[in-house]
Amino acid sequence: MDNLYTTHPETGHSHSYGPMKNDLILRLKRIEGQVRGIERMLEEDRYCVDILVQISAIKSALHQVALPLLESHTRGCVADAISSHQGGEQKIDELMDVIRKFTKG
Repeated sequence: MDNLYTTHPETGHSHSYGPMKNDLILRLKRIEGQVRGIERMLEEDRYCVDILVQISAIKSALHQVALPLLESHTRGCVADAISSHQGGEQKIDELMDVIRKFTKG
């Protein structure tokens, strides 16, 4: 599984999302454009429902960024900590905290 990791050159910290990093960045750039679009809609006094629909689309797009990161973290960092018997419980607790925050809405 080590080949799935990329290591930050300065910190030395490994990330399991490395193979999908470029795709995630592209998705975030599209989301950034959507947010700017909502700002323009507000400036133009557009219909509330149209703005709310766009906000819903952004929320969905953010989930499409977060879910692969969550899966990558679980299958990479958490699984490795459990299998190596080095901080598995701590990683599970950390994961559960993130899931709780993520599902709050």
